[in-house]
Amino acid sequence: MKLQRKNMLRASALGALVVSGALVLTACGSDNNTKDGGSASGKPSAAAGDIKCDGAKGKLLASGSSAQKNAVDLWVKNYMAACPGVEVNYKSSSSGEGIVAFNQGTVGFAGSDSALKPDAVEESKKVCTGGQGINLPMVGGPIAIGFNVAGVDKLTLDAPTLANIFNDKIKKWDDEAIKKLNPGVTLPSTPIQAFHRSEDSGTTENLGKYLKAAAPEAWTYEPAKKWPAPGGQAASGSAGVASQVKTVDGAIGYFELSYASAQSIKTVDVNTGAAAPVKASADSASKAIAAAKIAGTGSDLALKLDYTTKAEGAYPIVLVTYEIVCDKGNKAETLPTVKSFLNYTASDAGQKVLSDNGYAPIPAEINTKVREVINSLS
Repeated sequence: MKLQRKNMLRASALGALVVSGALVLTACGSDNNTKDGGSASGKPSAAAGDIKCDGAKGKLLASGSSAQKNAVDLWVKNYMAACPGVEVNYKSSSSGEGIVAFNQGTVGFAGSDSALKPDAVEESKKVCTGGQGINLPMVGGPIAIGFNVAGVDKLTLDAPTLANIFNDKIKKWDDEAIKKLNPGVTLPSTPIQAFHRSEDSGTTENLGKYLKAAAPEAWTYEPAKKWPAPGGQAASGSAGVASQVKTVDGAIGYFELSYASAQSIKTVDVNTGAAAPVKASADSASKAIAAAKIAGTGSDLALKLDYTTKAEGAYPIVLVTYEIVCDKGNKAETLPTVKSFLNYTASDAGQKVLSDNGYAPIPAEINTKVREVINSLS
C-alpha cells in the first residue's frame, strides 16, 4: 500500500507539471532544465534527495498567485517525491484570492505578488493566534509585455508610451510616439487591443507600480490589484491574457515571462534610459531585483523595488512573489509541513529550480534572512 500511495502521489504531481509546469520547461528548451526541476520520467531529481521532510505529513493546502504556479509545480513535484507521505496542493488563482483564503484560515500559506497591506495584516491576526501574517520573498521574475502585431518582430517601448497604451490614449500601432521609439520598423495602422487581468492581481499591481514610478504624468492611478484604467479588454489569469495576445492581431498584454516563452509570444524591449533597451529575461530581472531593499520590520521581509532603474541590462518591470505565513499561531497539524516545504523552496536547490526555468532567484543576502524566519515560525 505504501508503494501504491507513493506512486499515486508522484502521478498527481507529474500531472500538475504536465498541465502548467511544462510551460516553463517548454519555454526553456534545454535538457539541463531537468537537473533540479525534475525529469519528464517523474523520477526524483538530485535536488529532491536533499529535501528534509522534518515531520511533515498529511495534506498542505495553499493558494494564490498564478505568477509562481509554474515554479510551485516543479517544487511540489520534487518535494512530494522526497516526502511521499505528504500531499501539497497549490491552487493557482490570484494574489487577492490567496490572501482572502489565508485570512479565512483555509490554507497553510498563500502566494502573493505584492506584500500584505496593513488592513490585511490586521485581519490576519484573527487567524495567526498571537502573531500575524508576514511576507517571505520566494520567487522573482520579469513581467513581460507581450505583443502580437502582424509584420512586427521587434518592438521597443518606454514607460510613458506603455502607460498611454494601457490607459487607452494611444489607439493605433503607427502612433507617432511608438514610431519614434522604433526607427526603421514598419508599423501598421492596426488598432491596439490592450488586455489586462479581470480579477484582482498582484501582477497588475506591480505593473502599476512601475508605470506610476516611471511615468507619473501619464499614469495617474495608484497601484492596485484591480485594473484601474479605462478601456482595454479583460481576461482571466496570466494564462488568459497570454492566450488573447497570442491569437488577436494588434494585441498587447502583460504576464510572467514563462507564459510568453511557452507560447512563443514576442515581448517588448523596454527603453529605460540606459544605453540600450532591455529585454525581459531572468538575468535582466535579477539585476533589478538585486537592488531591492527590505522594507518590512521584524520577521516581515517585504521588499522595496526600484522601478525607475537605469542600470545597464536591468529590466525594470519585475515582481517578487511572497509566500504569506503566520509568524506565530500556525496550525499545529500543518506547521511542520509548511516549514519543511518552504525550507526546500528557499534552499540553494530550490532556488536553482528558479534560475533553471526562467525565474529570477531571490538575492542570497535576502534569502539567508528568509531561511532564518522560516525556521523561527511557530
